[in-house]
Amino acid sequence: MEVFSKSDIGLVRTSNQDDCRFGVFSPSCAWAVVCDGMGGANGGNVASAAAVDVISEQISELYDEKLSKEQLVTLLTDIVQRANAHVFDLSISNPELEGMGTTCEFVFVKDRTIHVVHVGDSRTYAIRGGKIKQLTEDHSIVQEMVRRGEITPEEAMKHPNKNIITRALGIRPEVTIDYIEANFTYGDVLLICTDGLTNCVSTGDIVKLVHENRGEDMTNKLVDKAKEGGGTDNITVTVIY
Repeated sequence: MEVFSKSDIGLVRTSNQDDCRFGVFSPSCAWAVVCDGMGGANGGNVASAAAVDVISEQISELYDEKLSKEQLVTLLTDIVQRANAHVFDLSISNPELEGMGTTCEFVFVKDRTIHVVHVGDSRTYAIRGGKIKQLTEDHSIVQEMVRRGEITPEEAMKHPNKNIITRALGIRPEVTIDYIEANFTYGDVLLICTDGLTNCVSTGDIVKLVHENRGEDMTNKLVDKAKEGGGTDNITVTVIY
């Protein structure tokens, strides 16, 4: 199992408020976290970096291969809640950071199981045999409108409120999280990314680039494609396969 990651400022933003990290415990066990911060001149940077720090430190210290599946799920969700509490505490202790928050994609793969802890509108995709499946559902205004049948998914892509999210780490003392579980088989590629990629690159192009490239070439080409599509936001991509 290999993991590759790349984060880029894009072509429009003046700073990169995304952050990411990953680790490999064994040939069949790896994890990655991707966060997209928001809030003020420095708030987004602080929120995403703080969440990534907590999650990476906690999983490195507390993961034990002897954990049962139920214990592992509890550990993963607890770690994200701790990251949320840490970002929230930072925001209320510094007036300049008030209201900051971050999305969170925390993905843990062990053997044939994918565990995803998800908050916000960053996404986790599974790519298999030329097909791509979005494992997460955006916590956003437009996604709720799609769910209610008020707009189509295509209309959501161009909606003026598409970047307004309904959940983020650090906004409240506790956060409601989504936990998603899926099967992982040899040859699958997991893609964890911020909306800087998905707003500028079609799923068809994502699949094509994933199948044509490996390693750093894969993450580089995905970022380059987002820039070709406008590079309107920070771009972060992590792949596990």
